[in-house]
Amino acid sequence: MTQPVDFSLRLAQALLGTRADAILAADPEGIIRFWNPGAIRIFGFAEDQAIGRSLDIIIPEKLRARHWEGWKRVVQTSRSRYAADQMLSVPAMTSDGRRISVEFTILILHDQDGGIVGIGAILRDVTARFNELRDLRTKVAGARAG
Repeated sequence: MTQPVDFSLRLAQALLGTRADAILAADPEGIIRFWNPGAIRIFGFAEDQAIGRSLDIIIPEKLRARHWEGWKRVVQTSRSRYAADQMLSVPAMTSDGRRISVEFTILILHDQDGGIVGIGAILRDVTARFNELRDLRTKVAGARAG
């Protein structure tokens, strides 16, 4: 059963406009081209502060080399294990310099000839859960030690 175009368009607008998760897209050079309300909420950069800038604004400096190495590989091969059914957990940076934990998956965006025109990502802030797990591990280690 095919959905009417209007329904699909409204669904796409609602998903892209969510504040729950960050949805962003960058061109093959890593320049941000789309930044949704969830990205504003999670990272703290307004849309006009993010669009046209490098993804470096949300990548901690010491992780940038590794990130760009992986990015180039995805752009060259059009493949990533995080574009299928896997999530990647990584640290990220907010506009005020805070370090947060995010989980994300990527979407490789192709043109009609199969060439890559960009990479999209759906990210979720999991900082609270990460901190709870870290605290629990510390308590368990302390209980075992003592």
